[in-house]
Amino acid sequence: MRFWLCMGAANGFMAVAMGAFAAHSLAGEAQQSARGWVETGATYQMFHALTLLAVGVLCGQASAAARRWLAVAGWGFLAGLLLFSGGLYVLAFAGLSSLGPVVPAGGLAFFAGWAALFFAGLRYSPGAGNRPS
Repeated sequence: MRFWLCMGAANGFMAVAMGAFAAHSLAGEAQQSARGWVETGATYQMFHALTLLAVGVLCGQASAAARRWLAVAGWGFLAGLLLFSGGLYVLAFAGLSSLGPVVPAGGLAFFAGWAALFFAGLRYSPGAGNRPS
């Protein structure tokens, strides 16, 4: 639970920082596409940071079966954040277009995370994590 809460907070912080950095450092028409990549990365990062916070909160209340799926979801979201948002940031700031294929892989990791969250929901029973076994 603590790990996912910390990862959510760290990614929320990073999303705000990257958005602010892009707004100030990527000014001008020549860098418009780079700014768009960072904005997209930061938007996805913020939404998934909030989702990681939800995963952390739910882990403290879920049954063991649901917690397993929540962990899979969390790792999918983290992989997506690294590959998708991170890949867009590298494209924007370093111009390494050879890393372009990493971005869609991050999107697939997001899909996996959301699918796992769906399965966690099927197994979720409120308060099950607080009941004695």
